[in-house]
Amino acid sequence: MKITKLETLHCDAGWRVNSFLKVSTDEGITGWSEFMEGYGAQGLAAVVEKLGARLIGQDPRPVEKHSAYLYAATRQAAGGLNAQAIAAIENALVDIKAKALGVPVYEMLGGPLRDRLPVYWSHCGTYRARYADRIKEWAGIEPIRSLDDIVRLGAEVKQKGFKGLKTNLIRFDGGKVSMYGPGTGNPPGFPELNVDQHIVAAAVNQLSAFREGAGPEVGLFLDTNFNYKIDGYVKLARALEPLDLVWLEIDLYDPAGLSLIRRSARTPISSCESLYGRRQFRPYFEQQAVDFAIIDVAWNGILESVKIAAMADAYEVNVAPHNFNGHLGSLISAHFSAVVPNFKVMEIDIDDIKWKDDIVTVPPVIENGDFLLPTGPGWGADVNEDFVRAHPPKR
Repeated sequence: MKITKLETLHCDAGWRVNSFLKVSTDEGITGWSEFMEGYGAQGLAAVVEKLGARLIGQDPRPVEKHSAYLYAATRQAAGGLNAQAIAAIENALVDIKAKALGVPVYEMLGGPLRDRLPVYWSHCGTYRARYADRIKEWAGIEPIRSLDDIVRLGAEVKQKGFKGLKTNLIRFDGGKVSMYGPGTGNPPGFPELNVDQHIVAAAVNQLSAFREGAGPEVGLFLDTNFNYKIDGYVKLARALEPLDLVWLEIDLYDPAGLSLIRRSARTPISSCESLYGRRQFRPYFEQQAVDFAIIDVAWNGILESVKIAAMADAYEVNVAPHNFNGHLGSLISAHFSAVVPNFKVMEIDIDDIKWKDDIVTVPPVIENGDFLLPTGPGWGADVNEDFVRAHPPKR
Protein backbone atom coordinates (compact mmCIF):
# COMPACT_ATOMS: atom_id res chain seq x y z
CA MET A 1 0.00 0.00 0.00
CA LYS A 2 1.28 3.49 -0.90
CA ILE A 3 0.16 7.01 -0.09
CA THR A 4 -0.90 8.71 -3.32
CA LYS A 5 -2.33 12.05 -2.19
CA LEU A 6 -2.92 14.32 0.81
CA GLU A 7 -5.64 16.96 0.63
CA THR A 8 -7.20 19.38 3.11
CA LEU A 9 -10.92 20.18 3.00
CA HIS A 10 -12.87 22.87 4.83
CA CYS A 11 -16.56 23.17 5.70
CA ASP A 12 -18.71 26.07 6.82
CA ALA A 13 -19.59 25.62 10.49
CA GLY A 14 -21.31 28.88 11.28
CA TRP A 15 -19.06 30.75 13.70
CA ARG A 16 -16.04 28.63 12.76
CA VAL A 17 -14.66 26.32 10.09
CA ASN A 18 -14.33 22.53 10.31
CA SER A 19 -11.11 21.38 8.60
CA PHE A 20 -10.16 17.86 7.56
CA LEU A 21 -7.20 15.97 6.15
CA LYS A 22 -7.86 13.28 3.56
CA VAL A 23 -5.05 10.80 2.87
CA SER A 24 -5.59 8.57 -0.20
CA THR A 25 -3.83 5.29 -1.03
CA ASP A 26 -3.37 3.15 -4.11
CA GLU A 27 -5.52 0.40 -2.55
CA GLY A 28 -8.58 2.63 -2.20
CA ILE A 29 -8.38 3.01 1.57
CA THR A 30 -8.79 6.61 2.72
CA GLY A 31 -7.71 8.02 6.05
CA TRP A 32 -9.37 11.02 7.67
CA SER A 33 -8.54 13.37 10.51
CA GLU A 34 -9.92 16.67 11.76
CA PHE A 35 -7.87 19.73 12.67
CA MET A 36 -8.67 23.27 13.76
CA GLU A 37 -7.10 25.99 11.65
CA GLY A 38 -8.55 28.91 13.63
CA TYR A 39 -7.80 29.90 17.23
CA GLY A 40 -4.23 30.99 16.59
CA ALA A 41 -3.39 28.30 14.03
CA GLN A 42 -3.90 30.27 10.83
CA GLY A 43 -2.03 28.66 7.96
CA LEU A 44 -2.15 25.17 9.50
CA ALA A 45 -3.61 23.57 6.35
CA ALA A 46 -0.59 24.70 4.33
CA VAL A 47 1.78 23.20 6.91
CA VAL A 48 -0.18 19.92 6.89
CA GLU A 49 0.07 19.72 3.10
CA LYS A 50 3.76 20.67 3.02
CA LEU A 51 4.80 18.11 5.64
CA GLY A 52 2.47 15.45 4.27
CA ALA A 53 4.04 15.73 0.82
CA ARG A 54 7.16 14.13 2.31
CA LEU A 55 5.21 10.88 2.70
CA ILE A 56 3.87 10.52 -0.84
CA GLY A 57 4.77 7.10 -2.22
CA GLN A 58 5.36 5.54 1.20
CA ASP A 59 3.43 2.80 2.99
CA PRO A 60 1.11 4.59 5.46
CA ARG A 61 0.99 1.75 7.99
CA PRO A 62 4.26 2.20 9.96
CA VAL A 63 2.71 5.25 11.64
CA GLU A 64 5.27 5.61 14.44
CA LYS A 65 8.05 5.76 11.88
CA HIS A 66 6.37 8.56 9.96
CA SER A 67 5.56 10.57 13.09
CA ALA A 68 9.13 10.24 14.34
CA TYR A 69 10.48 11.32 10.96
CA LEU A 70 8.23 14.38 10.78
CA TYR A 71 9.11 15.34 14.35
CA ALA A 72 12.81 15.09 13.48
CA ALA A 73 12.26 17.16 10.34
CA THR A 74 10.69 19.95 12.42
CA ARG A 75 12.82 19.61 15.56
CA GLN A 76 14.20 23.15 15.29
CA ALA A 77 10.68 24.58 15.24
CA ALA A 78 8.94 22.08 17.52
CA GLY A 79 5.41 22.59 18.80
CA GLY A 80 2.78 24.95 17.48
CA LEU A 81 1.73 24.57 13.87
CA ASN A 82 4.28 21.84 13.18
CA ALA A 83 3.02 19.72 16.08
CA GLN A 84 -0.61 20.16 15.05
CA ALA A 85 0.23 19.27 11.45
CA ILE A 86 2.09 16.11 12.47
CA ALA A 87 -0.86 15.14 14.68
CA ALA A 88 -3.32 15.58 11.81
CA ILE A 89 -1.17 13.37 9.59
CA GLU A 90 -0.66 10.78 12.33
CA ASN A 91 -4.39 10.53 13.03
CA ALA A 92 -5.23 10.05 9.33
CA LEU A 93 -2.57 7.33 8.99
CA VAL A 94 -3.90 5.56 12.08
CA ASP A 95 -7.35 5.59 10.46
CA ILE A 96 -5.90 3.96 7.33
CA LYS A 97 -4.09 1.27 9.29
CA ALA A 98 -7.16 0.37 11.34
CA LYS A 99 -9.31 0.19 8.21
CA ALA A 100 -6.72 -2.03 6.51
CA LEU A 101 -6.93 -4.37 9.50
CA GLY A 102 -10.73 -4.13 9.60
CA VAL A 103 -10.84 -2.97 13.22
CA PRO A 104 -11.69 0.18 15.19
CA VAL A 105 -8.67 2.29 16.14
CA TYR A 106 -9.07 1.46 19.83
CA GLU A 107 -8.43 -2.24 19.08
CA MET A 108 -4.92 -1.31 17.84
CA LEU A 109 -4.31 0.47 21.16
CA GLY A 110 -5.00 -2.50 23.41
CA GLY A 111 -8.78 -2.56 23.23
CA PRO A 112 -11.38 -0.51 25.08
CA LEU A 113 -11.63 -0.38 28.85
CA ARG A 114 -15.09 1.15 28.51
CA ASP A 115 -17.72 1.53 25.80
CA ARG A 116 -19.66 4.40 27.38
CA LEU A 117 -17.80 7.66 27.94
CA PRO A 118 -19.21 10.29 30.31
CA VAL A 119 -19.18 13.69 28.62
CA TYR A 120 -19.63 17.23 29.84
CA TRP A 121 -21.40 19.96 27.87
CA SER A 122 -18.57 22.29 26.88
CA HIS A 123 -18.85 26.04 26.09
CA CYS A 124 -22.20 25.90 27.85
CA GLY A 125 -23.72 29.31 27.21
CA THR A 126 -20.52 30.57 25.61
CA TYR A 127 -21.61 30.42 21.97
CA ARG A 128 -25.14 31.53 22.88
CA ALA A 129 -23.67 34.70 24.40
CA ARG A 130 -20.80 35.40 21.98
CA TYR A 131 -23.01 34.93 18.90
CA ALA A 132 -26.28 36.06 20.47
CA ASP A 133 -27.38 37.87 17.30
CA ARG A 134 -26.97 34.83 15.00
CA ILE A 135 -27.06 31.71 17.17
CA LYS A 136 -30.72 31.03 16.40
CA GLU A 137 -30.02 31.20 12.67
CA TRP A 138 -26.98 28.93 12.89
CA ALA A 139 -28.01 26.47 15.60
CA GLY A 140 -31.74 26.94 16.13
CA ILE A 141 -31.32 27.81 19.81
CA GLU A 142 -32.08 30.87 21.92
CA PRO A 143 -29.31 33.33 22.84
CA ILE A 144 -27.97 34.11 26.30
CA ARG A 145 -28.63 37.71 27.35
CA SER A 146 -29.05 37.53 31.14
CA LEU A 147 -28.40 35.46 34.26
CA ASP A 148 -32.01 34.25 34.05
CA ASP A 149 -31.09 32.70 30.69
CA ILE A 150 -28.15 30.98 32.42
CA VAL A 151 -30.53 29.45 34.96
CA ARG A 152 -32.75 28.16 32.16
CA LEU A 153 -29.76 26.70 30.31
CA GLY A 154 -28.64 24.91 33.47
CA ALA A 155 -32.07 23.30 33.67
CA GLU A 156 -31.78 22.28 30.00
CA VAL A 157 -28.45 20.56 30.69
CA LYS A 158 -30.01 18.57 33.52
CA GLN A 159 -33.15 17.73 31.51
CA LYS A 160 -31.02 16.36 28.64
CA GLY A 161 -29.17 14.02 31.00
CA PHE A 162 -25.70 15.56 31.04
CA LYS A 163 -23.69 15.03 34.20
CA GLY A 164 -21.53 18.12 33.82
CA LEU A 165 -21.24 21.49 32.10
CA LYS A 166 -18.31 23.79 31.41
CA THR A 167 -18.59 27.48 30.74
CA ASN A 168 -16.44 30.55 30.16
CA LEU A 169 -16.84 33.91 31.87
CA ILE A 170 -19.76 35.89 30.43
CA ARG A 171 -20.20 39.58 31.30
CA PHE A 172 -23.55 41.37 31.54
CA ASP A 173 -22.26 44.91 31.99
CA GLY A 174 -24.68 47.74 31.29
CA GLY A 175 -27.27 45.38 29.86
CA LYS A 176 -24.89 44.12 27.16
CA VAL A 177 -23.66 40.55 26.94
CA SER A 178 -20.01 39.89 26.13
CA MET A 179 -17.31 37.28 26.60
CA TYR A 180 -14.34 38.08 28.85
CA GLY A 181 -11.11 37.13 27.08
CA PRO A 182 -8.20 39.54 27.59
CA GLY A 183 -5.69 36.68 27.43
CA THR A 184 -6.32 36.39 23.70
CA GLY A 185 -6.11 40.13 23.09
CA ASN A 186 -9.69 41.21 23.74
CA PRO A 187 -10.51 44.25 25.88
CA PRO A 188 -11.16 45.01 28.64
CA GLY A 189 -8.20 43.76 30.64
CA PHE A 190 -5.62 43.33 27.87
CA PRO A 191 -2.65 43.24 28.24
CA GLU A 192 -2.39 43.56 32.04
CA LEU A 193 -4.66 40.57 32.89
CA ASN A 194 -5.51 41.97 36.32
CA VAL A 195 -8.48 40.79 38.36
CA ASP A 196 -10.85 43.03 40.33
CA GLN A 197 -13.87 42.32 42.50
CA HIS A 198 -16.25 42.75 39.55
CA ILE A 199 -14.65 39.87 37.63
CA VAL A 200 -14.71 37.57 40.64
CA ALA A 201 -18.34 38.49 41.39
CA ALA A 202 -19.31 37.87 37.75
CA ALA A 203 -17.78 34.38 37.84
CA VAL A 204 -19.45 33.48 41.14
CA ASN A 205 -22.83 34.81 39.96
CA GLN A 206 -22.65 32.94 36.67
CA LEU A 207 -21.69 29.62 38.24
CA SER A 208 -24.33 30.13 40.95
CA ALA A 209 -26.96 30.65 38.25
CA PHE A 210 -25.91 27.43 36.54
CA ARG A 211 -26.06 25.62 39.89
CA GLU A 212 -29.58 26.98 40.49
CA GLY A 213 -30.80 25.68 37.14
CA ALA A 214 -28.87 22.41 36.92
CA GLY A 215 -29.15 21.36 40.54
CA PRO A 216 -26.55 19.76 42.81
CA GLU A 217 -25.92 16.61 40.77
CA VAL A 218 -24.58 18.30 37.61
CA GLY A 219 -20.85 18.94 37.87
CA LEU A 220 -19.67 22.50 37.18
CA PHE A 221 -16.47 23.37 35.32
CA LEU A 222 -15.07 26.87 34.61
CA ASP A 223 -12.56 27.44 31.83
CA THR A 224 -10.49 30.60 32.41
CA ASN A 225 -8.01 30.10 29.55
CA PHE A 226 -5.04 32.53 29.59
CA ASN A 227 -7.06 35.42 31.04
CA TYR A 228 -5.31 36.06 34.37
CA LYS A 229 -1.99 36.12 36.17
CA ILE A 230 -1.18 33.90 39.14
CA ASP A 231 -2.71 36.24 41.76
CA GLY A 232 -5.96 36.44 39.78
CA TYR A 233 -6.27 32.69 39.42
CA VAL A 234 -5.74 32.31 43.18
CA LYS A 235 -8.47 34.86 43.95
CA LEU A 236 -10.86 33.12 41.61
CA ALA A 237 -10.07 29.62 42.88
CA ARG A 238 -10.68 30.71 46.48
CA ALA A 239 -13.90 32.53 45.66
CA LEU A 240 -15.30 29.48 43.84
CA GLU A 241 -14.61 27.00 46.65
CA PRO A 242 -18.21 27.03 48.00
CA LEU A 243 -19.55 26.01 44.57
CA ASP A 244 -17.56 22.73 44.66
CA LEU A 245 -16.43 22.78 41.03
CA VAL A 246 -15.23 19.61 39.32
CA TRP A 247 -12.32 21.76 38.20
CA LEU A 248 -11.11 25.27 37.48
CA GLU A 249 -9.40 25.13 34.10
CA ILE A 250 -6.28 27.29 33.69
CA ASP A 251 -3.83 27.83 30.85
CA LEU A 252 -0.42 28.74 32.22
CA TYR A 253 3.00 28.03 30.77
CA ASP A 254 4.66 28.05 34.22
CA PRO A 255 4.24 24.69 35.99
CA ALA A 256 5.66 26.01 39.27
CA GLY A 257 3.19 28.90 39.20
CA LEU A 258 0.33 26.53 38.49
CA SER A 259 1.44 24.34 41.38
CA LEU A 260 1.31 27.41 43.64
CA ILE A 261 -2.28 28.09 42.55
CA ARG A 262 -3.22 24.48 43.21
CA ARG A 263 -1.79 24.65 46.75
CA SER A 264 -3.50 27.96 47.48
CA ALA A 265 -7.13 26.85 47.23
CA ARG A 266 -9.32 23.77 47.57
CA THR A 267 -10.77 24.09 44.06
CA PRO A 268 -9.32 21.31 41.83
CA ILE A 269 -7.15 22.51 38.95
CA SER A 270 -6.97 21.26 35.37
CA SER A 271 -4.56 22.45 32.69
CA CYS A 272 -2.18 21.45 29.87
CA GLU A 273 -4.58 21.60 26.91
CA SER A 274 -2.18 23.91 25.02
CA LEU A 275 0.88 21.69 25.46
CA TYR A 276 2.53 19.45 22.87
CA GLY A 277 4.28 16.16 23.50
CA ARG A 278 5.56 14.34 26.56
CA ARG A 279 8.44 16.73 27.07
CA GLN A 280 6.14 19.70 27.61
CA PHE A 281 3.80 17.77 29.91
CA ARG A 282 6.52 16.26 32.12
CA PRO A 283 7.34 19.31 34.32
CA TYR A 284 3.66 19.78 35.13
CA PHE A 285 3.55 16.26 36.55
CA GLU A 286 6.89 16.64 38.33
CA GLN A 287 5.69 19.89 39.95
CA GLN A 288 2.33 18.31 40.93
CA ALA A 289 0.72 21.26 39.18
CA VAL A 290 -2.62 19.69 38.17
CA ASP A 291 -5.40 17.51 39.50
CA PHE A 292 -6.39 16.70 35.91
CA ALA A 293 -4.28 16.88 32.76
CA ILE A 294 -6.08 17.89 29.58
CA ILE A 295 -4.66 16.39 26.37
CA ASP A 296 -5.65 17.58 22.91
CA VAL A 297 -5.70 14.46 20.73
CA ALA A 298 -6.13 16.44 17.51
CA TRP A 299 -3.06 18.56 18.36
CA ASN A 300 -0.83 15.77 19.69
CA GLY A 301 -1.92 12.75 17.64
CA ILE A 302 -3.60 9.76 19.23
CA LEU A 303 -0.39 7.70 19.60
CA GLU A 304 1.44 10.50 21.40
CA SER A 305 -1.66 11.29 23.46
CA VAL A 306 -1.83 7.73 24.80
CA LYS A 307 1.85 8.00 25.79
CA ILE A 308 1.19 11.29 27.62
CA ALA A 309 -1.72 9.66 29.45
CA ALA A 310 0.52 6.76 30.48
CA MET A 311 3.05 9.22 31.91
CA ALA A 312 0.26 11.03 33.77
CA ASP A 313 -0.88 7.72 35.24
CA ALA A 314 2.58 7.17 36.71
CA TYR A 315 2.07 10.45 38.64
CA GLU A 316 -1.47 9.39 39.74
CA VAL A 317 -3.06 12.06 37.54
CA ASN A 318 -6.26 11.48 35.57
CA VAL A 319 -6.66 12.87 32.06
CA ALA A 320 -9.39 14.32 29.88
CA PRO A 321 -9.33 15.10 26.16
CA HIS A 322 -9.53 18.69 24.94
CA ASN A 323 -12.23 18.46 22.30
CA PHE A 324 -14.07 21.43 20.86
CA ASN A 325 -14.05 20.00 17.34
CA GLY A 326 -16.76 18.61 15.09
CA HIS A 327 -18.00 15.03 15.08
CA LEU A 328 -14.85 13.48 13.62
CA GLY A 329 -12.72 15.17 16.28
CA SER A 330 -15.08 13.83 18.94
CA LEU A 331 -14.75 10.31 17.55
CA ILE A 332 -10.95 10.59 17.62
CA SER A 333 -11.09 11.76 21.25
CA ALA A 334 -13.47 8.89 22.07
CA HIS A 335 -10.99 6.25 20.87
CA PHE A 336 -8.36 7.82 23.15
CA SER A 337 -10.76 8.01 26.09
CA ALA A 338 -11.75 4.36 25.66
CA VAL A 339 -8.23 2.94 26.04
CA VAL A 340 -6.54 4.96 28.80
CA PRO A 341 -7.14 3.65 32.35
CA ASN A 342 -6.83 7.11 33.95
CA PHE A 343 -9.67 8.71 31.98
CA LYS A 344 -11.82 11.26 33.84
CA VAL A 345 -14.43 12.71 31.47
CA MET A 346 -14.71 13.75 27.81
CA GLU A 347 -15.34 17.27 26.56
CA ILE A 348 -17.87 17.84 23.77
CA ASP A 349 -19.66 20.80 22.20
CA ILE A 350 -23.44 20.38 22.20
CA ASP A 351 -24.44 23.78 20.88
CA ASP A 352 -23.48 23.63 17.22
CA ILE A 353 -24.66 24.28 13.68
CA LYS A 354 -27.84 22.60 12.40
CA TRP A 355 -25.98 20.67 9.68
CA LYS A 356 -23.33 19.15 11.96
CA ASP A 357 -24.60 15.57 11.51
CA ASP A 358 -24.40 15.89 7.72
CA ILE A 359 -20.63 16.43 7.80
CA VAL A 360 -19.88 12.77 8.70
CA THR A 361 -21.21 9.47 7.42
CA VAL A 362 -22.15 8.12 10.86
CA PRO A 363 -22.91 10.76 13.53
CA PRO A 364 -21.90 9.88 17.10
CA VAL A 365 -24.56 8.88 19.61
CA ILE A 366 -24.92 10.46 23.06
CA GLU A 367 -27.23 8.66 25.46
CA ASN A 368 -28.07 9.98 28.92
CA GLY A 369 -24.86 12.01 29.10
CA ASP A 370 -22.65 9.19 27.77
CA PHE A 371 -20.88 9.07 24.41
CA LEU A 372 -21.35 5.58 22.94
CA LEU A 373 -18.16 4.11 21.56
CA PRO A 374 -18.39 3.45 17.79
CA THR A 375 -17.88 -0.07 16.50
CA GLY A 376 -16.95 0.43 12.83
CA PRO A 377 -13.41 0.19 11.42
CA GLY A 378 -11.07 3.17 11.76
CA TRP A 379 -12.69 6.05 13.62
CA GLY A 380 -16.13 4.55 13.00
CA ALA A 381 -17.15 7.24 10.51
CA ASP A 382 -15.76 9.09 7.49
CA VAL A 383 -16.16 12.65 6.36
CA ASN A 384 -19.12 13.17 4.03
CA GLU A 385 -16.92 14.55 1.29
CA ASP A 386 -19.70 15.56 -1.07
CA PHE A 387 -21.42 17.61 1.63
CA VAL A 388 -18.20 19.29 2.73
CA ARG A 389 -17.26 20.27 -0.81
CA ALA A 390 -20.76 21.68 -1.34
CA HIS A 391 -20.53 23.84 1.80
CA PRO A 392 -17.21 25.74 1.69
CA PRO A 393 -16.43 28.31 4.40
CA LYS A 394 -18.12 31.69 4.01
CA ARG A 395 -15.30 33.57 5.70
